[in-house]
Amino acid sequence: MPPLRAKQRAQLPDSAFAYVDARGRRRLPIHDASHVRNALARFSQVVFEDDDARDRARLRLLRAATKYGIQPIGFISAQLEPQRKLPRGQVTFLLADIEGSTELLRRLGDQYASLLTLVRRRVRDGVRRAGGREASARGDDVFAVFEQSSAALEAALAIQQAMEAGPWPESVTVRLRIGLHRGRPALTDTGYVGLSVHAAARICFAAHGGQVVMSSAVRAAVVDSLPDGVSLKRLGTWRFRGLPEPVELFQVAAPDRPTDFPPLRAAVPAP
Repeated sequence: MPPLRAKQRAQLPDSAFAYVDARGRRRLPIHDASHVRNALARFSQVVFEDDDARDRARLRLLRAATKYGIQPIGFISAQLEPQRKLPRGQVTFLLADIEGSTELLRRLGDQYASLLTLVRRRVRDGVRRAGGREASARGDDVFAVFEQSSAALEAALAIQQAMEAGPWPESVTVRLRIGLHRGRPALTDTGYVGLSVHAAARICFAAHGGQVVMSSAVRAAVVDSLPDGVSLKRLGTWRFRGLPEPVELFQVAAPDRPTDFPPLRAAVPAP
C-alpha cells in the first residue's frame, strides 16, 4: 500500500476516512482501493468511542469496499470476539433483518447509517433484556443466540413491539423479519458453524417485515410455556436451498400484532 503522507492526509475530506472521533482524529483511510484493504485489516485494532461509532465506521468501510469491488472476506467474522463466551451446546438463534433495506438506503442516502444504528439499538436492547447474546451484526441483520428458546421468543416479541414505536428518518416505514431456530452448532474462533446457523438465516429471509417465524424445533421448546395471548400458527413444511431436510415452520401470533402475511419467500412447499 502506498504511504499516506501528512500533507496528503490533511488534504483529504472527512468522508475519505471510515472513522473520525470526537477530537477530530481521522482513522482508517478509505479513499482508494489499497487503503480500503488496509482499513479492513486494521479495523479490529481501532478503539472506538462506543458501539454506535463502530457501526458507523463499519458501514462506511463496507460501502467503500463495494465501491472498489473488494470482497471483505473474513472482515465480519474477525470481529465476533470469542471472549464474549457465547453459549455452547443446544442453543436457539434469532436472526433479525431489515425488509427492503436497499430501497431504504436509496431513499435515505447518508441518513441510512443513523437508521441502521437505531434499529440495531432496539434489537440489541431486546436481546440483552431477554438474556441473549449478540453473535454478529452484518450489514442489515443482527444474529443473536439464547440458551433458552422461551427467551428468544420473548426477545423477538419485544423487538417487533419496539420497531413499531418509531419514529424513523423521513417518516419511512421500517420493518424487521425475524427467524428463530434451535440446534447444536459448533462454536469456533470465528463464531458458530453448522447447518442450524444456515437454517436460522433461511427462516429469517423467508419471512416478511413484521413477521416472526420459528422452526418446529423452537416450537417444541416453547409450546407449553407461551406468554398470555401468544399462539403459534402452522405455516407448513418447506424446503430451503442448501438444507438437506425440509423444515416445518410456525408463525408467532400475538395481541396487537399483524397476522396476515404473504406466502413465505425463497422457500418451496414440501409435499
